Amino acid sequence: MVDTPTTPRLKLGAPRNGEVDAGSRAPYGWAPLVVLFIVGLVDRIEFNLLSGVLPLIQAEWGFSDTVAGSIPTASALAAALVALPAGYFADRRSRTRIIAVVVFCWALATLGSGLATGFAMFYAMRVFLAAAESIDNPAAGSLLADYYPPATRAQAYGWTRVTTYLGGIGTLLGGVLAEAFGWRSAFLIMVVPGALTALLVWRLNEPVRGHLDRLVANAANAGSASGADADPVLGVDPGLAAAGAPAPKPPFARQLREVLTIRTLLAVSIGLMLLSLGLAGIFYWLPSLLVRNFGIGPAAAGSLGGLMTIVGVVSGTLIGSWLGRRWHGTRKGGRLLAGGGGITAGSLVLAVALTMDSLAAFCVVVTASSVLTSMAIPNMTASLADVISASSRGLGFAVLQVLITAGAAFGPLVVGIASDGTGSLISAMYVLIVPMVIGGLLTLSARGFFESDSRRVLEAARR
Repeated sequence: MVDTPTTPRLKLGAPRNGEVDAGSRAPYGWAPLVVLFIVGLVDRIEFNLLSGVLPLIQAEWGFSDTVAGSIPTASALAAALVALPAGYFADRRSRTRIIAVVVFCWALATLGSGLATGFAMFYAMRVFLAAAESIDNPAAGSLLADYYPPATRAQAYGWTRVTTYLGGIGTLLGGVLAEAFGWRSAFLIMVVPGALTALLVWRLNEPVRGHLDRLVANAANAGSASGADADPVLGVDPGLAAAGAPAPKPPFARQLREVLTIRTLLAVSIGLMLLSLGLAGIFYWLPSLLVRNFGIGPAAAGSLGGLMTIVGVVSGTLIGSWLGRRWHGTRKGGRLLAGGGGITAGSLVLAVALTMDSLAAFCVVVTASSVLTSMAIPNMTASLADVISASSRGLGFAVLQVLITAGAAFGPLVVGIASDGTGSLISAMYVLIVPMVIGGLLTLSARGFFESDSRRVLEAARR
């Protein structure tokens, strides 16, 4: 399918006045960011409904904790399996259409969960939902880079990625609805916002792939951000419009090899995988730690753990977006410095938190750690968008998604095995502090080649 500009008046995120202004912070407006934020939020709420209704489902069908715990693991494996093909597909088809269809599939899987007549059907629906969710991530990551220039990418990626950590809303909503109306109601009610979100995404304007990069590169080269070479009606480079079709793209294997030669991508993706390994493992077991070490009830532990996560993540994302915006272009690899420094410092602060005997002090320091590590959320993804060419961003973000998913899938298991082996949950959590620190240092090391990788993308965009 050819990437062509779309200009219907009913499209959300169409260029203002029909022209893409490379000097604007939001040349397509902020509507695309709002829509993709809603997509991420609905995604996480739908996915996390399960944890809120799990006790009632187990009571009805009588399956063990081991089987219950296998659902997220199977879901993660399914998501990892489809991520790379999804990235390849996102580089060749309309990304807004991909996301809209996937969101509608979420709604169908959520409906199937609520109508499931047996546990096998329910299990299949949850795995299908996780696989579908993984398909939209590469497309969304690629789209954001074409909607927003480098100056505001940290902000854009920060707000969409923060939804990943707001799953506690789904857990809370699932528990409340299940207790009031039965567990099936939680899934059936969420079908409505899922379907409405799909319709919203369908109305999104599909930006021309790489066009904004081209405008920014040419403006920088000419010392002007006026975008004077753009067509005033379509906002498209006349040469691109005349060509009528993008350059042929390489086969999957060759394109993947090319993506994996980007040093910044590898360092940041592996660093974030190690961070996800640690955070998923430690925060999964955090309520259990509060119950065992501080003697509070399970309900209070769950609420407290969720509160620390949400406050820390939202605050860290806002601070990271602000700091990344100030440091980008003024310090070598400024966004990587903000994000990687936050990961490293936050991991060390978390190690300090695990030594504390006071509940109040523990909560304050864990929240501070969450703020620091969350500074990476907007900055890491924005940095990757800068170093991957527009034609391969879908596959590049798919590589990131595979590694993050793998880390998150095995973190809780590592802590569980280490806890059984040592007899101490705290000692088991310390096992993951080391890889978290290594992950932070890896992302900091990417500063050494970020500038050359991003410059190569802009030079290619000028051609």
